[in-house]
Amino acid sequence: MSEAEIIDKLREGSEKAFRELVDQYQQLVVNTCFGLLHNTEDAEDVAQDVFIEVFRSVDKFRADAKISTWLYRIAVNRSLNFIRDNKRRKWFQSFDDLVEAKKKSLGELVSGNTENPEFDLENSQRSLLLHEAIDALPENQRVAFTLNKYEDLAYKEIAEVMKLSVSSVESLIHRAKKNLQKKLYYCYKKKCI
Repeated sequence: MSEAEIIDKLREGSEKAFRELVDQYQQLVVNTCFGLLHNTEDAEDVAQDVFIEVFRSVDKFRADAKISTWLYRIAVNRSLNFIRDNKRRKWFQSFDDLVEAKKKSLGELVSGNTENPEFDLENSQRSLLLHEAIDALPENQRVAFTLNKYEDLAYKEIAEVMKLSVSSVESLIHRAKKNLQKKLYYCYKKKCI
């Protein structure tokens, strides 16, 4: 089914069209949510909300953009709303989850389940630092950077999703890179991992 056919069938209330939409775009939506939330369960929950919103608001879709652009926009907005609504929760992991993850990593290292335990531990620490640095970026920078680096969207597509000009997106991504460079430079210079 083409995008226009899917939208027409959704407007008629077709469950088959909805299933096809979900099958076709579910991974895209979950990945987008995960890029902002850094938690698989939360990303899957928010993705379900995205598809529910799509089903309920399909009549508002003007078809001046691709379905994927519309879904990105909804996924980004829902993810940001989720973050705002759950400010007291840590965006990446709660402290208890972090402690458990470290125990698990150390347990795997001790049991010898990895080929290069020191390298694996260092990579997980780097990943944690990077996610924390990305989460600390201003919201627009974080969204633009995530869509570009995690979702591999072109600047033009990001501009459509964020309803900004391409030059604004370029500027946001440039500033995000500079801010990340500043945040991560000190740690790598001091060899904190």
